[in-house]
Amino acid sequence: MSQWDAPGQPSLGVAMIGYAFMGAAHSQGWRNAHRFFDLPAVPEMRVVCGRTESATRDAATKLGWATWTTDWRLAVERDDVDVVDICTPGDSHAEIALAALAAGKHVLCEKPLANTVAEAETMAAAAEEAQRRGVLSAVGFNYRRTPALALARQLVADGAVGTVRHIRAQYLQDWIVDPEFPLLWRLQKDKAGSGALGDIGAHIIDLSQFLTGQRLVDVAGHLTRFVDRRPLPSSGSGLSGSGGAGETGEVTVDDAAVFFGRTDGGALATYEATRFATGRKNGMRIELNGSAGSLAFDFESMNELHVYDATVPASGAGFRRILVTEPDHPYTAAWWPPGHGLGYEHTFVHEIADFVRDVASGVPPTPSFADGLQVQKVLDAVERSSDADATWTTV
Repeated sequence: MSQWDAPGQPSLGVAMIGYAFMGAAHSQGWRNAHRFFDLPAVPEMRVVCGRTESATRDAATKLGWATWTTDWRLAVERDDVDVVDICTPGDSHAEIALAALAAGKHVLCEKPLANTVAEAETMAAAAEEAQRRGVLSAVGFNYRRTPALALARQLVADGAVGTVRHIRAQYLQDWIVDPEFPLLWRLQKDKAGSGALGDIGAHIIDLSQFLTGQRLVDVAGHLTRFVDRRPLPSSGSGLSGSGGAGETGEVTVDDAAVFFGRTDGGALATYEATRFATGRKNGMRIELNGSAGSLAFDFESMNELHVYDATVPASGAGFRRILVTEPDHPYTAAWWPPGHGLGYEHTFVHEIADFVRDVASGVPPTPSFADGLQVQKVLDAVERSSDADATWTTV
């Protein structure tokens, strides 16, 4: 019987599929959400799943999971599991999510939702049907839970920028600048779906739509690849593959993406996503310009939001820096005194806290699989536009 039926405060049994970068981040969220937020249910980290027995066993111990398995189907079928958290490469999202929803498990799935629009459409339809049975789901766009960005959304909704005219978004990283960096799964289209476009571009697409409440309807863009072949990972590297000395494999995803967009609210948008911005580690930036003001944010200064009020007389006008650490700012009351900043890991605690609260109360979480499908359609339209020499393409 599910732990939901336990007397007193219920617990929420969780199975996590995948234990690497995102698995570690999600584990931190599952461990700590109920310790800092007053939640209606306590997450219980029941089982973690991975492909390799020894590595999965070690991950269970390190990350705090009660048990482990190398068969995700066994994890999904467990009676003491209420939630399946999917932290695997994109090529397995659809299969795991569909099985979990069919088994009556709530699902949290990392972004992008899938590798193709067809997969995402199937997942969104299954989520809609499952919701009618009380089975809920969400996509893990964790940056929505950054306090400064949550505040930005509130300000936009309250009219702080007026009519949004420009969206300007960048996601800049440099971790594959070295051509000798090995051929990870993130550089293989059959596993990742796309490169910088889907890996980090998906975040700024989601954020621009989240902040403005507007959806992209047309895009025009270009994808490029700077390094065509990379060394195969060695068998002892802990990375996928088992290449020998001197062996290389083909990179099949984009290294960088640039594109324009038009929204259903009439805003003009520009986007850049690259993993070749030498010196930039996680420069996720977004700026909104409107008829009454502007907002600007850079994740490398994640506790700050810059706001320009165009209604102020010119003699006193200028961007105002808000340190988003006050108790009345989104999420921050649960943490430290004002001025004691939060970090990347806190966005996952917030994501898990919101998800647990929604699931326990029966409220459909956000972003939904339908939201994930919308982002997937934008990614697909950018690829189609690039294939057609950057012509405007309908989402």
